[in-house]
Amino acid sequence: MSPESVIGIDVGGANLKIVDGRDVVIHYCPMWQDSPLTELLSIYSDKTAAVVMSGELADGFPDKNAGIEYIVKSVRDAVPDSYFYGMDGEFHTSPDRSLAAANWLASADYLRNEYPSSLLVDMGSTTVDIIPLNSFENLKGMTDLDRLREGYLVYSGTLRTTVPAVIRSASVNGICTPVSSEYFAQSADVHLVLGNISESDYTSPAADGAGTDCNSSLRRLARVVCSDLCEIGEDGALDIARDFYKKQMEIIGVAVRDAMDSTGCDSIISGGIGSHIIVNEFGGLDLRKESRKLSDALPAFAVREVALRRGEF
Repeated sequence: MSPESVIGIDVGGANLKIVDGRDVVIHYCPMWQDSPLTELLSIYSDKTAAVVMSGELADGFPDKNAGIEYIVKSVRDAVPDSYFYGMDGEFHTSPDRSLAAANWLASADYLRNEYPSSLLVDMGSTTVDIIPLNSFENLKGMTDLDRLREGYLVYSGTLRTTVPAVIRSASVNGICTPVSSEYFAQSADVHLVLGNISESDYTSPAADGAGTDCNSSLRRLARVVCSDLCEIGEDGALDIARDFYKKQMEIIGVAVRDAMDSTGCDSIISGGIGSHIIVNEFGGLDLRKESRKLSDALPAFAVREVALRRGEF
């Protein structure tokens, strides 16, 4: 099997990522709606696919098993020669409970030999995966529930985290102001107005369905405190963004330090769309500087490399 004929696929809850030997393609593909998964993958019908998933958790499915079955069928309908990486570190050809949320383990499998004493911090659109690469065998079989309890899964990401999920109040124009619990703005708005991401990075739909430019994000942030932008001004909206960012980094920082202390990892490597944010806050190596393709679609890249390295196909 030539490397050119093998692709890596990561089926997330919101995004579909495909990697071949040269390019990465990212589609917004929400699993909780009528997902065009098969249609998006149909152009790869003559390829062999190494696949990971986390989209089985989407609430469009009654349970994870149903999500796994849907994803496996949809992928194989488009790319018949597909192999699915599981939490046992092995590849499967049919639906299996072990396929649930094995994307992060594939990343660890790929990186563990090159960075054996590092903590991988993968900040994606929705979550942060915290993965001690010196503990690969112990990580096998861990569910998302296990990782939440262990502090290895932080549900706070670069794009899709709502403001009230992180802060309950903000100092707006010097006045402590509670935030509403409505879905008015998200972390993409915060990171855009603070200069942490570009407008082209803002790939998730905005809360109001409007633009993804800086002024639109400022308007959405103002709405979080039941205000128009003209009431609190740009400075007030930026106050909300700064308070969100500070708290988000505190939450991630606690998990990172706890993982390093408990596992003995001595360095950090970061991946994902928010990799530079992690490096700016906590130091370490930014995989995005090594290869944007590797970082932005790390699990898809990793599962392909693991399959090729093992000669699976």
